[in-house]
Formats: sequence, C-alpha cells, structure tokens
Amino acid sequence: MEESMTSRDMALIAARAADEKKATDIVVQEVREALIITDYFVIVTGANNRQVDAITEAVEDALRLEANVKPIGREGQDDLTWVLLDYGDFVVHIFQPELREFYRLETLWNDVPLLDLTEIGISDQVYSERISKSLGL
Repeated sequence: MEESMTSRDMALIAARAADEKKATDIVVQEVREALIITDYFVIVTGANNRQVDAITEAVEDALRLEANVKPIGREGQDDLTWVLLDYGDFVVHIFQPELREFYRLETLWNDVPLLDLTEIGISDQVYSERISKSLGL
C-alpha cells in the first residue's frame, strides 16, 4: 500500500474505476463504526456478467497500479452476479441488479456516512429509484 494512501482514498479509487466502466448506483459507505471489521463498503451495479467482469478487472487494476494493493479475498467470479473484493480496510461489492435488489446491502447500514463522489469527479451518477429513495439522494 502506498504510504500516504488511506482506506478512504482506496475506496474512492475503486469507485472511480467502477464509474469508468459505466457502473450505476455507486455508493461508498463509511461503515467502520457499525462493523469494526472494515472501514468502507464500495457498492456498485453492473448490468450483466460482462459488465460485472469488466468492473471487477478495472477496480483491481486501478488499485494495483495506484495504491499497490491486491485483494486479500475474492468471491463470486464464477457466476458474476455478485463479486466481492476484500481489501481488508475496505470491501468492494459488484452486483447485478437482481441480487443488488434482493440483498439491499446499502440499506443494512443506511445511517452510516456516505462519501461524496463529486470529489473524485463523479457528478453524473445514475441511481435507481429505490437506491435514491433509500439513501435520501
């Protein structure tokens, strides 16, 4: 990990990489007070297997190149409906719409702070009606 790079910085790198691959419903939650086991959840949606795979690859590449980190755990790459990339201090969840709707992960801790994605240039993010409503966006 780059010395001056924080878990917050790396979560935002993941969000930006997902955005560059046209992910939707990008949410970065600061969950450290609620969960203890990790600091941030990055939760994004990809439309289909191909997009989930592309987002996963882009996130891993960006974090390896910009922060010199690799995931310590990786799940879901066989069926590509929900890929989880565990980096320890932050976890990236890449869902297809059906599973994102089913698990509603972002609503489990909807009282935690959300990071402002405009600081990394994501200002035209597309949110589904349910996620907009549940997060008060």
